Amino acid sequence: MPVRLVLADDEPQLRRGLRVLLEADGRVEVVAEAGDGAALLSAVRATAPDVALVDVQMPGTDGLSALRVLLGRPDPPAVAVLTTFDLDDYVATALDVGAQGFLLKDAEPEALVRAVLDLAAGGAVLDPRIAARLLPRLRAGRLLRPNPQLDALSTRERQVLELLSDGLPNAAIATELGLSEATVKSYVSTVLMKLGVENRVQAALAAHQVGRTW
Repeated sequence: MPVRLVLADDEPQLRRGLRVLLEADGRVEVVAEAGDGAALLSAVRATAPDVALVDVQMPGTDGLSALRVLLGRPDPPAVAVLTTFDLDDYVATALDVGAQGFLLKDAEPEALVRAVLDLAAGGAVLDPRIAARLLPRLRAGRLLRPNPQLDALSTRERQVLELLSDGLPNAAIATELGLSEATVKSYVSTVLMKLGVENRVQAALAAHQVGRTW
């Protein structure tokens, strides 16, 4: 079954282009489009998608306000923020709200498809270009501080975190490390708890901050 996706952006032409790219090989189905936050919330209620890609800057109810509502509901879809290379001030807040990924609108089609599939499988997605620009902003705003708990991770937990920071879902991490998916899920929960972060993207950023060398 293809991954069911809701696409939210206020530019109809961009939505059409992304839809064509994402649906090209049949692994992703765009079940609804939305031009603002209110339409996004309605679309998610109506279609129960696996993933939502959301532009935070939209008219009316903006994407960030919609994310606060959406991610506060039981069993929300996995959500990634769509942005341009010129990062706006909303990205750090979207991270705090609980977005599970950050993607550039000009990413290669295969990268976008892979990101949607990874999100649906429980992974985190973070375009390397976004990480490079986001980290200095977060540090400057004191929203991201060196995490002393990185040194407290075991060797296996560090391996899990490194693969997690590459955006791999639990199943792929399990294959890479020769573990069961349930074991990886337990490791991920422990890593999040030890680092004191709320989600996989925040853990990935903590790893990227130190170059993933401990």
